[in-house]
Amino acid sequence: MHFTKLILEIKKRRESLQVTQEHLAELSGVGLRTLKQFESGKGNPTLLTLQKLGDVLGMEISLSIKKITNL
Repeated sequence: MHFTKLILEIKKRRESLQVTQEHLAELSGVGLRTLKQFESGKGNPTLLTLQKLGDVLGMEISLSIKKITNL
């Protein structure tokens, strides 16, 4: 999965709230190294990780699944 846009929104929200990566990692239970990798465009977060970050930042993260009919 490709989460670039979503991670960018999480980073913008973190910065607008003036929350450091270290503090977000501590509050969310997501590893600092993991958070830094995501924000630098490396790796793909799990849905659980996204939910943890979103919860701390006051963001609602939803998933949309589309049915592909040409299989």
